[in-house]
Amino acid sequence: MRYLLLALGWLSVALGVLGIFLPVLPTTPFLLLAAACFARSSPRFHHWLIHHPQLGPWIRDYLGGQGIPMKGKAWAIALMWASILFSCYLVPLFWARAFMLTSAVCVSLYILRQKTLRKGG
Repeated sequence: MRYLLLALGWLSVALGVLGIFLPVLPTTPFLLLAAACFARSSPRFHHWLIHHPQLGPWIRDYLGGQGIPMKGKAWAIALMWASILFSCYLVPLFWARAFMLTSAVCVSLYILRQKTLRKGG
């Protein structure tokens, strides 16, 4: 399980870094996932990520209770819904569609209820 979490953590770091440069990928959710994976698999990598000069602030803002940037919220919700709707199109089973849509609603509500980070203020 440790190696699976490490692999998922590094994949999430890579996608988070790509998200800095590509407007299609959200940075914050991937970095938060990486931090969660590293917290359960490698204290060294978790410390490295949290204290990284460029990547750390995204995670520290959220963990410190300052919130998620509006752009991060919007991208996370938009990409999640795009992937869920595409998955619903591909999966013909009603119960699977219902589960995916229910999950998407719950995650969207969770993200929307999180405090919005206001830069510079």
